[in-house]
Amino acid sequence: MIKAKKSLGQNFLIDQKIIDKIINIVNIKEKSILEIGPGTGNLTLNILKKNPKKMIVIEKDNQLVEFLAKTFETKIKIINEDILKLDENELDNDILTVFGNLPYNISTEILCKWILNIKNKSFWFDYLILMFQREVADRIISKFNTKNYGRLSILANWKLNIEKICDVKPLSFSPRPKVDSSILLLQPKLDFFSLKNPKNLEKLTRTFFMHRRKMLKKPYNQLFNGNLEIANRLKINLNLRPQNLNFETYYKLTKEYENLRG
Repeated sequence: MIKAKKSLGQNFLIDQKIIDKIINIVNIKEKSILEIGPGTGNLTLNILKKNPKKMIVIEKDNQLVEFLAKTFETKIKIINEDILKLDENELDNDILTVFGNLPYNISTEILCKWILNIKNKSFWFDYLILMFQREVADRIISKFNTKNYGRLSILANWKLNIEKICDVKPLSFSPRPKVDSSILLLQPKLDFFSLKNPKNLEKLTRTFFMHRRKMLKKPYNQLFNGNLEIANRLKINLNLRPQNLNFETYYKLTKEYENLRG
């Protein structure tokens, strides 16, 4: 019997109703599929029933890799690696439809890595169907002027259209997590704000949201050396707080930051 490892944040999805909902979010017949953290293969089995063109799974746990290899044999390609150490742009020549019950302890790190590594407008996926801790999902989909709005919302909504599918209760997993989960559907934006280096957006939002309850003035001066001309041109009131600026304003500020540094 396979036991979930707490150290790897494993919670295996066992609820057939939720599995059915997940595999019917988009049409996957004849599509190339990537599954992150397949666990014992409950979702994997149901995806295969939809007759995809091919299926790749990424699993770090050696014991699970052995189990999956015996269970599915040549029906799937198994990559026994840490998802954070892989270059997702090099996984396959096909555009991938991605499913993932992401380990809660690294889910934001995975998503941010993927967003920051998208090369120009060349997306390696057409859909991301991902399970997050509900609290994290709420941060991803939140809008400005709300308490959950922050760095993750700004980064995720930069290049992706995001839709919440549903919440998932702990009893849908084994072992049961202590929190609710949410399924999100994320799709590439055909057009998004162009920046020279995505990591500048990460740096700028990190600086602003380090003290999210304080006014914009201090982090702004830190980033722009007190140059008020940019704030005036973008009509930014520096007495506001970080959560009061919308997505577009953060993207424009990052562009200005890049221009100042050549």
